[in-house]
Amino acid sequence: MKTYQTSQIRNITLAGNSGSGKTTLAESMLFVGGVINRKGEVNSKNTVSDYRPIEQENGLSLFSSILYTEIANTKINIIDNPGMDDFIGGLYSSLFPSDIAVMLINSTNGIEVGTEIHNRYLENAEKPMIIVLNHLDHEKTNFEKTIQEVKDLFGGNAVLAQFPVNPGVGFDSIIDVITNKMYTIKGNEIVVSEIPAQYADEAEEIKTALIEKAAEADESLMELFFENDTLTEEEMMRGIAAGLPQRGIFPIFCVNAKNDLGVKRLLEFIANVAPSPDKFPAPKNTQGEEIICDANGKPVIFLFKTSIEEHIGEISYFKVLSGTLTESIDLYNPKNNTKERLASLFVCAGKNRTKVEKLFAGDIGATVKLKSSKTGHTLVSPGMDMEMPAIKYPNPKHRVAVKPLSEGDEEKLGEALGRMRDEDSTIIFEYSKELRQLIVQGQGEYHLNILKWHLENQFKIPVEFLKPRIPYRETITKVAFADYRHKKQSGGAGQFGEVHLIIEPYVEGAPDPTAYKIDGKEFKISVRGKETYDLEWGGKLEYYNCIVGGAIDARFLPAILKGIMEKMEVAPLTGSYARDIRVCVVDGKMHPVDSNEISFKLAGRNAFSLAFKKANPKIMEPIYNLEVLVPSDRMGDVMSDLQGRRALVMGMSSQKGYEKIMARIPLAELTNYSTALRSLSGGRATYEITFHEYQQVPPDVQEQLLKEYEAQQDEE
Repeated sequence: MKTYQTSQIRNITLAGNSGSGKTTLAESMLFVGGVINRKGEVNSKNTVSDYRPIEQENGLSLFSSILYTEIANTKINIIDNPGMDDFIGGLYSSLFPSDIAVMLINSTNGIEVGTEIHNRYLENAEKPMIIVLNHLDHEKTNFEKTIQEVKDLFGGNAVLAQFPVNPGVGFDSIIDVITNKMYTIKGNEIVVSEIPAQYADEAEEIKTALIEKAAEADESLMELFFENDTLTEEEMMRGIAAGLPQRGIFPIFCVNAKNDLGVKRLLEFIANVAPSPDKFPAPKNTQGEEIICDANGKPVIFLFKTSIEEHIGEISYFKVLSGTLTESIDLYNPKNNTKERLASLFVCAGKNRTKVEKLFAGDIGATVKLKSSKTGHTLVSPGMDMEMPAIKYPNPKHRVAVKPLSEGDEEKLGEALGRMRDEDSTIIFEYSKELRQLIVQGQGEYHLNILKWHLENQFKIPVEFLKPRIPYRETITKVAFADYRHKKQSGGAGQFGEVHLIIEPYVEGAPDPTAYKIDGKEFKISVRGKETYDLEWGGKLEYYNCIVGGAIDARFLPAILKGIMEKMEVAPLTGSYARDIRVCVVDGKMHPVDSNEISFKLAGRNAFSLAFKKANPKIMEPIYNLEVLVPSDRMGDVMSDLQGRRALVMGMSSQKGYEKIMARIPLAELTNYSTALRSLSGGRATYEITFHEYQQVPPDVQEQLLKEYEAQQDEE
């Protein structure tokens, strides 16, 4: 295929709610550009984007797809993204290599929750945007209402560049105010004609608004506008080109992607008006240095996506940030201090790969069989030592425990999950020593069910999903005293250790203890030594040596601490971790012959356990901040559901037809929330969670947890 210079390259990412038509538009773009000679359809399961069996089975995009098309001596790289929030990782990975987002909007539904979600991510990434209205041929399309919703969400920077002549079932024409032409579909052809007289006034009014917005992007254009009260077509396009990278203008286009109406004109606009990669602000590496998009610079590429393909293995997709790549080029990976040879270079249209000899700065390409480089790694010219910041993905929302049906598949399962994580960085997994489960986290139940499909069908590992245990914590609420004597004699040297200790709740900034009164008995404390430990699982342990008169030799104090720490890892109530406790070792006894470290470790552990049970222990549970974005008409159902989940609503606000609910909710109540929310809202709501703190569980919940733990212990 032809080699394209940096100035001939455009990089776009397709965003929008599921069902807005991104995959159909991508298919039309490839067809119009001549990359494919026959269009596929989502319902026919033969599109270039959704080529994976699981996507064809489900009838929607689940992974981002890398595509390209060619028009007007320009190569347009296209990243088609899933619209469902469960698969938002695809959009995240596409934000770095793309320069402009094309936001598709289903004109029958207007602004949907997915539109809001994607727009939020694009806004945070400061990504320029072109807005495209699709499905204008549907009987329920409402152009005027959709435009009002678009302006409400995107503000005054959203301006029409086109408008449909007769939206609805008879939709067949688009008027473009940039070219002053009407585009009409007749049979299989798009006919270009002058704007009919009956639409001239409307076109002039829309063009004036577009010119005013274009003039705002450049002072010289603003002067020309004030001087002439208008701009020429060339000046207007120059203003749009200047305003796009600044997010100063969001031009609105109209298409019927199903029959290609408006698609070629959209591609022409991207090729002729949208800036090339070197015209956008240069990205910065982790040292804050700009990486200039220059084909004559030293080669630097960033791996933004990995795909696992049958019969091929891993395909690594990258953007060329600087320099020119050639086949068999050697690059260096500073992340792991390894060398990589890019044996072959490809450009991709879904699963179809075309070999190329060169790729210039700004382009997107792929290679295969890298040795040790993964998604998020930077490859540079030998002698360079710099990295690009890693892509930051959203926090997981849904968690399950996963277990192979065959006990011999544990290692294979770990390897398969690792490969799936390479392909989808929003998948997080780890074996929890605390919970004794392999915990997998993702963006929703649907997301993890798709992962299960891959494990069973691609990797041939039958698995079951189990309810994940909750990482409870245990703590105490009052002061308690206990002592324990460990004594063992079985011939020869025996074991002897006696420990007396006092425990109380740890409070940040509390003064050192001087005296306690417990059950009518007074204890005067003389602190000899103090250590404060930040526990791995959160919270603190404060450990005091208050031994007087040498009752216990100082060399045995670390053993007592070790015994206490062992018990804190398996606390008495539920076997969870204990936290936020102050321990004072106040007295004890030892034997000149039989005392040793093991004796005092056991004595310390058992004394701590006895004291813990006397100190009115409480179970604590993890509480999460929850933000739900829900359509106003589903607000009541969602609120009722939250009340049944022990959630505490902290506040509410309105956002353009949606309600945002801020609440705090126990992790235990989030187990099936992803599915429940989708059912309650018809798939129109979304949510985010972040850890807040640990809080004591209510008495009835504690009683239930104690019964469950007792039953579990009986079974074991």
